[in-house]
Amino acid sequence: MTTPVMTQYLNKIFEHLQKIHDEEGDAIKKAARLVADHIKEDKLVYVYGPGGHSNLASQEIFFRAGGLMHVSAMLDEGTLLSNGALRSMAIERTPGYGKIVIDDYGLQEGDLLIIVNAYGINAATIDAVLEAKRRGVKTIGVTSVHHALETPKDHPARHPSKANLADLVDVVLDCKIDVGDAVVEIEGLGQRVAAMSTFANAFILNSLMAETVDLLVKEGITPPIWMSGNATGGDEANARFIERFKGRIKKL
Repeated sequence: MTTPVMTQYLNKIFEHLQKIHDEEGDAIKKAARLVADHIKEDKLVYVYGPGGHSNLASQEIFFRAGGLMHVSAMLDEGTLLSNGALRSMAIERTPGYGKIVIDDYGLQEGDLLIIVNAYGINAATIDAVLEAKRRGVKTIGVTSVHHALETPKDHPARHPSKANLADLVDVVLDCKIDVGDAVVEIEGLGQRVAAMSTFANAFILNSLMAETVDLLVKEGITPPIWMSGNATGGDEANARFIERFKGRIKKL
């Protein structure tokens, strides 16, 4: 009996997340130390996903039930799919654009930036990390090392430098996405379906947040955590901290 494609996808997700768990644990804990130290100083942690679906990753840990209130998502309008998918792709391939976004959010020396792009090659991503480094910003990259290495240097999405995100950040969290992203094969169809990158990025980022909170609590610090506004008492719980972050977090 043929395994249903939905079950094939489920199995692929399990296998992929298990591989990340088994192979990236040390890197996630190293990144968590950076995030925890930042929060201990009451500093914001910026997260930027320069690309259409990479924006989902920055939203995944921003204003999120169970998430750290210190996270500031850099939701730049240029690459959001809501402004047009083809436009988004053109913007993420535009050299210099990432630099503009870093400048717009005012990142400076001593800040911390989590930059998420599974493919790790586009111009906006590379310019963002180069500008962040130029300003003395610490960087954590969530990206697929394999995907970047397997993408030709002359691919039209690449930054003029041909650099890969994984080679530029201070800490790499490898989401291990294969070329093409999609993972399920359907008989009679030459192209795979069902993408993996959103699951992989979300697992890494939420694991990073959880490990960060665990570190802080073990050190006697209770960081402010968002509670769901749809849960009883959620609005009241969140209201205790809102004034602490209004005006500091651009998209709050």
